[in-house]
Amino acid sequence: MNSSRFFTLKEARIGNNCPECYSNDSLELTFKQKLIETKLYKAITDETLCELLCLNCEEQIFPIRWTDDIERVVDYHKRGLKTKPKSTKLKPIAFGLVIFGVMILIAIVLFALGIL
Repeated sequence: MNSSRFFTLKEARIGNNCPECYSNDSLELTFKQKLIETKLYKAITDETLCELLCLNCEEQIFPIRWTDDIERVVDYHKRGLKTKPKSTKLKPIAFGLVIFGVMILIAIVLFALGIL
């Protein structure tokens, strides 16, 4: 059940020309950050993703097609980006497993010392 997905940090409309259809004010820049979710924990990573989409021609513009102007605008938005800090949060089943493991360890120590 390991799943990783990206959640949106920031969306911005930029006023550059689209390299595909040459329209103005139709480029949307989206920054996303990676979230990993398993049965035991949720974790936010440092990995970020940048996507550029033209809303007019509905094409994703890959970095190889970016002009110098688009690169400057993307760099500007990257500098102002506030990413969420890297974190890991345990789910209740993980806490249960940890507590069960500690109880087993205590029982083994008590049995080894002859108390049980």
